[in-house]
Amino acid sequence: MTVEPTPQIPYCLSLPAFRSVSWQKWLPAQLPSLPSGDIDLDTGDWSLSCRDLEELLHALHQAGHNVQLLITRCRTTLISAAALGLPVREASTVIPTLEARDDQPNEAKTNVDLTVHRGTLRSGDHIETQGHLLIVGDVNPGGSASAEGDVYVWGRLRGRAHAGSKGNSTAKIVALQLRPLQLRIAELVARGPEERPQPGLAEQACILDGAISIEPASAPFTPQ
Repeated sequence: MTVEPTPQIPYCLSLPAFRSVSWQKWLPAQLPSLPSGDIDLDTGDWSLSCRDLEELLHALHQAGHNVQLLITRCRTTLISAAALGLPVREASTVIPTLEARDDQPNEAKTNVDLTVHRGTLRSGDHIETQGHLLIVGDVNPGGSASAEGDVYVWGRLRGRAHAGSKGNSTAKIVALQLRPLQLRIAELVARGPEERPQPGLAEQACILDGAISIEPASAPFTPQ
């Protein structure tokens, strides 16, 4: 009779409480006690941009530790990990962003699934999801993206985008370059701006005072 080896549960490294100490100062003391090889990383409520997360992963890799799964309660970190192609799992309660306002409805503060699409949406392509949608690539004219939650485009949005497709007026559309043929949030429709975007600034569209407003976006969609 052959006894199958019991699969080992990966060690999980948990970052300290957010802002209690910088991870750069905290991590060196933890490294000697970490088992070599693959580990899971629980970032808790840390809000990490792509650059922040790459720096943390590099520090662990240099010490001989490969992160095979990231666990987070912050939507910013969730999206950064997905954009980097890192396997990510949401904790039970996900914090949307550090910039979330206390006066937002509860549904804007609870996480729903994030769908990640890697590649450009060309003319005739359409993607529609529940929850939030992250596109790592461009949306060309004639392409369209729709989500019940937010729509994030890590590239140029020049086609059509619809956020809050089931009527969520707190949804937003974020892109590194926001020049769509048409924007739609919940039931409101608008055309994209015609002027050239400001260099180095991502943009977001959201509903303010009953109309769709376009403004600079906060991290992680600001190029760094």
